[in-house]
Amino acid sequence: MEKITCAAEIKIAIQNLEFEREIQGQLLKEQFLITFESLKPINLIKNTLHEITSSPYLIDNLLGAVTGMVGGYLSRVLTVGASNNLFKKIAGSILQFGVTNVVANHSDIIRMIGNFISQKFLHKNKPDIANT
Repeated sequence: MEKITCAAEIKIAIQNLEFEREIQGQLLKEQFLITFESLKPINLIKNTLHEITSSPYLIDNLLGAVTGMVGGYLSRVLTVGASNNLFKKIAGSILQFGVTNVVANHSDIIRMIGNFISQKFLHKNKPDIANT
C-alpha cells in the first residue's frame, strides 16, 4: 500500500476498504449457506449414495464379494446337503470359506473365463457371408 499524504487519500482508502469488507461479507454469507445446505442429513445421504453408485471400483469389489459369497454357499450346499454328520458340516463350512475367498479375490479372472466359455460354447458361430 502506498503512503497516504492527505485527507482525501485517507477517505478514498477507507472507502476502498469498506467496499472490500462488504464484498468479503457477502462471499462469506454465500459460503455459509452452501456449507449449511451440504451438511443437511438428506444431502449427506444423497452425496454418499451418488459417490457409491458412481464408483466403478467399489461396484466391482461389491460384485466380487457377493459372487464369492454365493459361490461359497452353493459349494457348501452341494457338498453337505441335508446331512446331519458333524464332520460333513465342518468340512462344508471350511469349503464354503475357501471358495468364498478364492472367488472374491479372483473375480476378474473368473469373469474373463466365463466370458470366454460363453463366447466359445454358448454362441453358435455364424457363417461368414463375405468368404462364401
